[in-house]
Amino acid sequence: MRYAVPLPLSIVNNYSSTRVILSDDVMARIEEISVKNYRVLQNITLKDIKPFSVFLGPNGSGKTTFFDVIGFLSDCLTTNVRKALEKRGRFQEVISRDCENQEIEIVIKYREAKDSPKITYTVAIAVQNGAPIVSREALKWKRGSHGKPFDFLKFENGKGEVISGENPEINDSRIPYQMDDPSSLAIKTIGQLSDNPRIASLRRFIEGWFLSYFIPDQARQLATSGAMEHLSREGDNIANVVQYLADEHQETLSKILKLLASRVPQLEKVESEPTIDGRLALLFKDAPFTKPFLARFSSDGTLKLLAYLILLNDPNPPQLLCIEEPENGLHHKLLDSLSEELKAYSQRAQVFVSTHSPFFVNTIKDAKQLWIFQRDDNGYATVTRADQIPNAKHFIESEAGLGDLWSEGYLRGLPY
Repeated sequence: MRYAVPLPLSIVNNYSSTRVILSDDVMARIEEISVKNYRVLQNITLKDIKPFSVFLGPNGSGKTTFFDVIGFLSDCLTTNVRKALEKRGRFQEVISRDCENQEIEIVIKYREAKDSPKITYTVAIAVQNGAPIVSREALKWKRGSHGKPFDFLKFENGKGEVISGENPEINDSRIPYQMDDPSSLAIKTIGQLSDNPRIASLRRFIEGWFLSYFIPDQARQLATSGAMEHLSREGDNIANVVQYLADEHQETLSKILKLLASRVPQLEKVESEPTIDGRLALLFKDAPFTKPFLARFSSDGTLKLLAYLILLNDPNPPQLLCIEEPENGLHHKLLDSLSEELKAYSQRAQVFVSTHSPFFVNTIKDAKQLWIFQRDDNGYATVTRADQIPNAKHFIESEAGLGDLWSEGYLRGLPY
C-alpha cells in the first residue's frame, strides 16, 4: 500500500502563487458544474458554460454562494476540507438545510485544452465520527470516440487507487493509496507526483482560480514594501503590483494607466512610492496640479477601475477569474468598456461575473453567456441559461436588451 504524505503548507502555498501562461488553444476551461447540498444550492447544474459567463439574480438567489463553491474548492486544495469549512461556519452551516442526504457534492467537467478529452472531477464531503472528510473523490475521462468513461482516480473515505501516466487507459495497472489525512483532497497530494500529469494538471488548474473581492478601503492602506506579481483578493497589495509592473512590465503599466486616464477625468499618473518606515504608498496625480495625492483620498470607483484593469491585463493571468458585482462604485457609462475588456480577457482565460446591473447585462449580446439565479418555493436556488427561458426567446431573437428584459421581469427561469 502506497501512502500519500502531504507536503508542508508553506510549499503548497508557493504552488498557489504559480500561474501558467496559456495560448487560446491550451486554455483549460470549465464546461459544466453541478452542485448538491451546498447551502441554497441544493441541486443545480450548469451545462455548456462559455468562456465569458455572467450570473444574474436578485439578492439571496445563490450567485454569491455559487462563487463561494469555487472559492471553497480552491481553499480545500490550499489547506484541507476541514479548514475550508471552518472558514464558512463548519459543515452544518454549509450543508443545505433540511436535506436528507448529508453529503455535499461538487462535480466539475472541464477540458485541459480546446480539443482534449472532457474530464469529470467529483468530490463529495460528509461527516465521519464528528469530523468532515472527503467521502468520495474521482477523476474520470473517456479515451477516444468509443468506449465508456472510466475512473483513473477513485477514492472513498481516504482510501483509493490511481492509474498513473500521461494518458491513463482503462486496462492500465492501478496503484493503491491511503491518505494520511482523510480531510485532504487526493488531487492535492497525488497531483504533486511527477508520474500523475493529468492529476497535476487539475491541481494547477484549481490553484489558478482567482476570486476578486476588491475592497477599496483595503487598497487605501499603506502596503508592505516590495513588488508583488499578482493582485490579492481584497486588493490590499495594489501598490506592490503597480511597483512590480513598473519594474518588470512597463508597457503593460503604461497601457493600464492610459486606459484609466481615458475614463477618469484629469487623472495623469499613478505610481507607488516607498515611505520612511519601509512601506509603499499608492499615489495619484491629477493633470492640473503639481503634487500627487495618496490613494486614501481617491474615489472607490477610481481604485476599483485600476484594480480591474490590473487584473485584466495581468501578463500571467489566472485560468479562471471571478468578479462579483463589478458595477459597484462605477458610473454606468464605464460598464460597456469594462464588459468589452472582460470579453477580450475570456479569449485567454475563463471569466465569471456576477451582477445586479441591467446596464451591465445590456452589454451581453449572446444569451448563452447569461445565467439567471432565483429561488424556488422550497427556498432552494435554481439557475437557467437565458436562451432556455421560453417566455424570453421571442424578445431575445428580436435583439431586445437582456438587461431591459431583466428589469421588466421577462427573465424568470426554470430549473436547467
